[in-house]
Amino acid sequence: MGRYVLRRLLQLIPVFFGTTFIIYALVWAIPVDPFAGKCGQRPCPPEYVAKMRADFNLDDNLLVQYIKYLGKLFTGNFGQTFSGVDVSTLIANAYPITIRLAIIALIIEAVIGIIAGVLTGLRKNGFLDNLVLISTLFLISLPVFVTGFVLKLLFNVSVPNSAPFFDLIVPGFVLGSLSMAYVARLTRTSIAENRRADFVRTAIAKGLPGKRVVGVHLLRNSVIPVVTFLGTDLGALMGGAIVTEGVFNIHGIGGLVFINIQQQQGVVVTGVVTLLVLVYLVMSLVVDLLYAVLDPRIRYE
Repeated sequence: MGRYVLRRLLQLIPVFFGTTFIIYALVWAIPVDPFAGKCGQRPCPPEYVAKMRADFNLDDNLLVQYIKYLGKLFTGNFGQTFSGVDVSTLIANAYPITIRLAIIALIIEAVIGIIAGVLTGLRKNGFLDNLVLISTLFLISLPVFVTGFVLKLLFNVSVPNSAPFFDLIVPGFVLGSLSMAYVARLTRTSIAENRRADFVRTAIAKGLPGKRVVGVHLLRNSVIPVVTFLGTDLGALMGGAIVTEGVFNIHGIGGLVFINIQQQQGVVVTGVVTLLVLVYLVMSLVVDLLYAVLDPRIRYE
């Protein structure tokens, strides 16, 4: 196991450099004037522009800029905005809110989705099965911002700036509603397929109780693809929270990215997306390690 973890960590290194370079290149390659509007109605003085371009390494080529950015990043310095605000401060204020929102969404989609999938997978073509299929199809078809707008009006949701856990339940449900539908359908399909597997028939033939057959043998093997989806979905939830945070006026990462895109603050966008890349990479490693826990047949060397 230790050798496998080390090998996977080494594999993440080129992935990290490749993805962050692409992100950096895409953000900084946008042909805009970063100093437009920074000096009011008048154009900025040439001396000011020259100093800012030197401070932010804008006269260097793209590769040199990226290397300098990485050098700062590895020391925990995400850089500064053109107005002199530390990006790490902006991220530290917004990131915990989005993490709470994403965790709530992940818990909701996992609990409700898996329970619904198990019940419908064990009772295919019944009333509950048809009800879940119609409900999940409705959630998949409905845009997230429509779901959020309706629930916000229905429950009169108002999220304070501190965004405590309780106030994020409804926004978390909205954020995780689409993934919850996919989890329910994925679990249903996996349960229905594994019900006819040899290991389930063997467990039944041994006279094991039905709850043990379902809870230990059937469910444990059926949730492997679900765990894969949930693990990678955490990063997707954090990255896709911009719509939900906008509907409920939550001051998280989504709002931070949206505002700084409008203000042409590429360093903030790059820093936020870099953190999301790290979340994706770490969660992919965690998911791989969970495979061995869920399925004893899987061994890593």
